[in-house]
Amino acid sequence: MTANTQTSELSYLTGFGNEHETEALAGALPIGRFSPQRVNHGLYAEQFSSTAFTAPRAANRRTWLYRIRPSVVQGDYEPCTGTGQRIQTGPLAGPTPPNMLRWDPLPLPAAGVDLLDGMTTIATCGDALAQTGIGIHLYAASESMGQRYFYSADGEWLFIPQQGELLLRTECGRLHLQPGDIAVVPRGMKFAVDLPAGPVRGYICENYGASLTLPERGPVGANGFANDRDFQYPVAAYEDIEGDFELLCKFGGHLYRAAIGHSPLDVVAWTGNSAPYKYTLSRFNVMGSVSYDHPDPSIYTVLTSPSDTAGVANLDFVIFPPRWMVAEDTFRPPWYHRNIMSEYMGLIEGVYDAKEEGFVPGGSSLHNCMSPHGPEAAVFEKASSVELVPDRYQNTLAFMLESRYLFQPTPWALDTELRQRDYIRCWDGIGKQFKS
Repeated sequence: MTANTQTSELSYLTGFGNEHETEALAGALPIGRFSPQRVNHGLYAEQFSSTAFTAPRAANRRTWLYRIRPSVVQGDYEPCTGTGQRIQTGPLAGPTPPNMLRWDPLPLPAAGVDLLDGMTTIATCGDALAQTGIGIHLYAASESMGQRYFYSADGEWLFIPQQGELLLRTECGRLHLQPGDIAVVPRGMKFAVDLPAGPVRGYICENYGASLTLPERGPVGANGFANDRDFQYPVAAYEDIEGDFELLCKFGGHLYRAAIGHSPLDVVAWTGNSAPYKYTLSRFNVMGSVSYDHPDPSIYTVLTSPSDTAGVANLDFVIFPPRWMVAEDTFRPPWYHRNIMSEYMGLIEGVYDAKEEGFVPGGSSLHNCMSPHGPEAAVFEKASSVELVPDRYQNTLAFMLESRYLFQPTPWALDTELRQRDYIRCWDGIGKQFKS
């Protein structure tokens, strides 16, 4: 086995979507071609494509993997039982209520629960078979996956840790995550998740649609939002181990398993632009108003998955991090609104400014297409009367997953004891103030 095992020892390649190259063994990368007649060190060449071969050059994503065994060396898949029973995929059957919804966090599990067994789908939208929409999963785990491996053919996975550390072991190398970091694993990329520091909890967005990319900056110019240089990709680190292992696959909304006699993370070298990456959210260059009016949340977009309609996202990943509020004569929290886009929110740390009670770290809320939402009654009163001086929001980090498609909560999400069935009561104190 050749790989870093200590998270402190990990190094990274930088630059979003760059044509990276890395080898864990000198001479493993071919020079001047991708698939020579014989690859050095007795390796096999394998192309991993996240887009169609003929996608425009600027959007084309593929990576060449140089591995100990090609991916075809495995057993047949069979339906998987006893694992991931609460993992679901869009579209879901049944009606979707237009109610505003909110949930408490998942409790941390007892010993012996890895990421796959500790996942629960809370909502989906779109259709994975049509490669549109997303699935939103919660996870709470207490054990590493070890020699159990997984990939999703239904979409790329966006990891959003809320508690604890994750070590993602992937075909391309290793990524270390903690709260405040995110990571994206491409559709079809095999990985396992270790827990280097005990139990964990967080969120996963499974993006069925076009691969996440950086949003356009428009009039902001060249240096705002998330900067390309701050995205980190793993260096090659391979596992050359044999044994009685299990490869799990999410395909067409169903889970399958296959026996595999070796680690599938046996890539000795790779070159390309389709690979897992991580980003530290504190590096996001926040934009805001310095005059008046609370701006649209689109100015906080870190990553976006475009749809076939320009300006209308399959998915926007948006954050609300520590930031200054300085606008004059302005209602500073988000205004009351109804939106054609559907909004799912999670909280990583602290307090979200529009919801000071009930929305806690690890919790969730869902405000679907055209469902009204906005500041709770107490927040409205405070924001309407507070002296407006420059104010820095500290020790807070919330995020939003926004989509053009209607979110369908799962039966578990609607029935669970974690659902706050009195959520709508937070607006009860809003009274009539009209004076003719």
